[in-house]
Amino acid sequence: MSQSDHNSLIGLWKLRSIQFEAADTGEIADVFGPNPSGYMIHTGDGRMMAILTRADRAPPKEDADGSALFKTMMAYTGTCRIEGDDKFITNVDLAWHPAWNGTEQVRFFKLEGDTLSITTAVQANPMLPGRTGRGIITWTRA
Repeated sequence: MSQSDHNSLIGLWKLRSIQFEAADTGEIADVFGPNPSGYMIHTGDGRMMAILTRADRAPPKEDADGSALFKTMMAYTGTCRIEGDDKFITNVDLAWHPAWNGTEQVRFFKLEGDTLSITTAVQANPMLPGRTGRGIITWTRA
């Protein structure tokens, strides 16, 4: 990837959709509903941060409500490197789910104007125990 292509990822991105495509059935589902909320930041020095949530989250009234909120969000950060023309890998140093801490998260991307489409490698989904598949995430430049 050229430096100018890498520079095109730098900045603030607003989440438009996050979907999960099941490896076993091919079924596609909106992970956080039809209108999720979230932002992703790529910095010039190689760090990325992302937070994604359902848009309809409400403040918890009881402990169980707080536990349920965990299932309606994801967030992680780490150093990021570009490989080839369409792949970036994040070395996760902090994540909402401890299973991701210390892992490498592989993402494939396509940039068209101000729209960034990202797919994950097929992997286990920590939010859907026992299911594997890939994430399909769409962002627009904020």
